Amino acid sequence: MNWSWTLYRYLGRQFLYGVLTVFCAFLVLAFSIDVVDLLNRTAGRSLDSLTVIGMALLHLPDLGQKLLPFAVLLGGVLSFVMMSRHQELVASRAAGFSAWDFLLPPLIVAILLGVFHVAAVTPVASRMLAHFSALEAKYIKGQDSQLSLGSNGLWLRQGDETGQSVIHALRVSNQGAHLENVIVFLYGTKDSYLGRVDARSADLTEGAWMMRGAFVSGSDGAVARYDRYVLRTTLTKSRILESFAPPDTLSFWALPAFIASAQNAGFTTVRYRLYLYNLLTLPLMFAAMVFMAASFSLNVSRSGGLGRVVLLGALSGFAVYFFGDLTTALGRSSILPAGLAATAPALAAILIGMTLVFHREDG
Repeated sequence: MNWSWTLYRYLGRQFLYGVLTVFCAFLVLAFSIDVVDLLNRTAGRSLDSLTVIGMALLHLPDLGQKLLPFAVLLGGVLSFVMMSRHQELVASRAAGFSAWDFLLPPLIVAILLGVFHVAAVTPVASRMLAHFSALEAKYIKGQDSQLSLGSNGLWLRQGDETGQSVIHALRVSNQGAHLENVIVFLYGTKDSYLGRVDARSADLTEGAWMMRGAFVSGSDGAVARYDRYVLRTTLTKSRILESFAPPDTLSFWALPAFIASAQNAGFTTVRYRLYLYNLLTLPLMFAAMVFMAASFSLNVSRSGGLGRVVLLGALSGFAVYFFGDLTTALGRSSILPAGLAATAPALAAILIGMTLVFHREDG
């Protein structure tokens, strides 16, 4: 392999410029569409335009996170096409560089971009999305709480190594910190039934539910009445919201601890584990996008021109996206293991992209 750090820095810089150019264009388009959508959804609610724009800005990092793989793909196409048209690839080959040497800097930049995005950007995006969801619930859906109640009310589950409790409430306010018409089913180890608590209301304090007008019955059926009854809990206000929140409202760094605590409490964590694995494999997905972009654009004349290159690149990106949706659905239904469901799209895209590059380079 011929090493030329000057050339490699140039190739990596050109690739990064291409990705950032496409990504910025995507962000402007996504922000404009989101503002129009929010204006339509808030029509007649006496909401000022600055609040709507602020909500769109809070939503923008999450939209950008979904668009970034496409930006890497099309940004790679843009940079490779420009370098191919300027005969830079021809000059590199004349200097003894192969297509694999040419792809090494973009691959390194794509992987580093993925690591940076997962480690630094997604935590910020998750917080902003959580804030956006709260404003959406308040201003658009007209809800005092982000918790979505079914026809049978709210169900919560808490637990540790000593036992578990199942909590049901007909009404909720203060983001899950205040419950009304509450029933708590108490269980010990090995799911042994210990009794139940019926209360008029319950307020979440630090480490406990403060229940009012409570009737406590044991496994023997004896009932005792308490004006105030304290039930220890491991739940917090944020934990309750997280239990009902989409995975992308949780920080990457908080996901492992949340998954562990949710499993201890008996919650299913499939969608959260899938999201965590998707984040972990994001650098691989970006590398796959580089191979896909290179397979179509390293030689524009042989690929049928710029229009066809862009079309093929976009179609390949959508194919990977839909394949990812398919494997995610299979993972959520437990047909595929969560790790395989998250990594399969990236690995398949890498193999297909490398095969196409081999074919164009040596075939």
